[in-house]
Amino acid sequence: MQVWQLLFLFFCAFIGGISIFLFRNGDHGKHLKLILSFSGAYLFAITVLHLIPDAYHGGDNMVGIFILGGFLFQIILEQFSDGIEHGHIHKPHGDHFHFPFAILISLCLHAFLEGMPLAQGYQNQLVFGIGLHHIPAAFALASVMLANKVSKNSMVFFLFLFAIMAPAGYFFSDALSHGVVGNLQMYFNRIMGIVIGIFLHISTTILFESTEDHKFNLKKLLVVLAGISIPLGLFLIEL
Repeated sequence: MQVWQLLFLFFCAFIGGISIFLFRNGDHGKHLKLILSFSGAYLFAITVLHLIPDAYHGGDNMVGIFILGGFLFQIILEQFSDGIEHGHIHKPHGDHFHFPFAILISLCLHAFLEGMPLAQGYQNQLVFGIGLHHIPAAFALASVMLANKVSKNSMVFFLFLFAIMAPAGYFFSDALSHGVVGNLQMYFNRIMGIVIGIFLHISTTILFESTEDHKFNLKKLLVVLAGISIPLGLFLIEL
């Protein structure tokens, strides 16, 4: 994996978060939803076209169970993150302010797991999809911290922590695939199955929830088609 790819992952999340200080008074909701729709469609296409076939390539029929496990695991994570992975922004109730530790921890774990497939290849496609997905997620995280009266210095630090999670997931996954971390490389496809389940949940939830009242939205349709067509076109070229 090249340095620019790691930097792209980092800065998409970090800049997406600190931009709260520039755009918090503007109308950013529609733009965030379009970015979410594109990244959700992009991740879904990458998962179906590349990650799932690769996970089953080794002949391990147990991979499907781990895909289901990853899907359910993401549901559990969202009980603590309040759906920030989908760009949802929640404000505190009343005057009760507290640091959103559960949201931060679950979002960091989510980003760490999302970085793991990068060790399998298709880096350019996945880096682009994950990076775009993390822009609204980081913005939502910053919004929650701002609403809970977290200091600016603390916000920058925790946004930095979130931003390094996807690169850290890549390095950990790369170590697994090369047998550096014990003998876990033999279970690499099953670990990837968990990540695939998470990707399936995240991408489909974004696509279903990013349209208000389930009304027809031409802009969203075009963005989704663009998100699918790019990895599909590259897939067809590689055949």
